[in-house]
Order: sequence, then structure tokens, then C-alpha cells
Amino acid sequence: MTKNSTDHTSATSTMKPHTNMYGEAKTWNPFKGCGFACSYCIPSFQLQAKRQKHNCRRCYDYVPHFHPERLDRIPSSPIVFVCGNGDFAFATRDQQGAIIAEIAKYCLRHPQKRFYLQSKRPECFLPHLATLPPGAVLVTTLETNRDRGYEVVSAKAPLPSERYRQFLGLRYRRKIVTIEPVMDFDTEEFASWIIKIAPELVYLGFNSRNSPMLPEPSPHKLAKLTGLITSAGIPIIGKTLRGLALPGVG
Repeated sequence: MTKNSTDHTSATSTMKPHTNMYGEAKTWNPFKGCGFACSYCIPSFQLQAKRQKHNCRRCYDYVPHFHPERLDRIPSSPIVFVCGNGDFAFATRDQQGAIIAEIAKYCLRHPQKRFYLQSKRPECFLPHLATLPPGAVLVTTLETNRDRGYEVVSAKAPLPSERYRQFLGLRYRRKIVTIEPVMDFDTEEFASWIIKIAPELVYLGFNSRNSPMLPEPSPHKLAKLTGLITSAGIPIIGKTLRGLALPGVG
């Protein structure tokens, strides 16, 4: 296969709804790569992948591919970000099943462990809902409620409205929404999306890179959004907020 048999890259996630989402987690990458070509991933995930040139050419090229030799190499951290250097949707159904089976087996020995599975096509989790262990949390990114103008991010990823529809439709109680990088939005509608999804946590932050330039909300607008969400009892963890103090944001 490849020289690189493990990939326990430090990443971010949560152990409890009120802890920092990225504080105590490591990534586990039995599957890597993504075909959504999101512009803000180029200076982050795709750039990191270039470090793998001498280990795995497919990792270097950031093309979706499976590393079955990593299935039994789950990191020992209390929180594991599953396939954090890719998107779970691009794995085949059999590959997804193999990953989830390994998670379920591991959770029998370590029931306190948390596994975060994230995708911008959350309907990919639908065939596996019945086999997910209690420690599995489903995650999707919603940067905005606006479809118009989303091509600045991606012409290939599901539009925000479609992603919301898919995530809302998953009959699974453990969910997280990441609003990062946050883009300009329609406050009441966007807040209603989050409240209807009823996630156990929202993760919020501006674009941490200088590129691409994204349309962003004003501080006043962002404060109104966080106030509506936290008033519904949904905790928000902030990252890269540029010094803003927002209602209810940890």
C-alpha cells in the first residue's frame, strides 16, 4: 500500500458539548481526500497533504482513497475526528461500513470514546444510522443559509440549503454544526435552520486564512445570530472570532 501506515495528525473536536471542539482530539484517517474542491481547503487540508509526497502519492494529490491498513490504528485520544483530512461521502459504502464497524468494535472496549464523522453531503450517513455506536457524533458544515454566491467556495459541494435538508432529515440525536468559515447570512432563517437541527453544539469562526476573500456578516449581525441560537439552549464554541465578544459563545 503506502509507507505511511498511520496518520494521527492533531486536529480538533469535542469530548463534551461545553469543551473546546478542537482541544483534545486527533484525526484518524483510514480514508483521505475529497472531491468538493472547496476554496478555503486549498491553503489548509490540501496544503497539509503535500507533506505526504514520499509516503503516498494519492494523499499528496488529495484524491479520495482508502487506507485499510490504518483501520486498527485508532489514536488513544478521548476524541477522534474520523477522516478529518477528507470527506466521508467519497468513501464507498463498503469502505464506510468498514470504518464504522471498527469504531463500533473499539467503543465496546472504550465506551467513553467520542468519534466525530463529518461530511458536506450528510445523506452519506443514512445507510449507517442503525449501526452507529452511542459515541458517534455526526457533523456537517453550514457556513451560511445563502445558496447564491456559494460558488466562491465550491461549485461541487451540495449547496447550503441542500446540506441543511439532508442533515435535518437524519434521524439521529447526536449532531454538531460547524459554522466555519462563517459567511454572510439571513439572520432569522439561518438561526431557524440551526434550531431545527437541534445540535448538541455549534462551532463558529471566521476564515482563519487571508484567502479566499469571503463575504462576512457584521459583528452586530453575528451577535444577533448567536443570541438566537443560545437562547434556544444550543451551546456555541468560538474559534478565530477576531476578539469579538458574542452572546453565549464560549
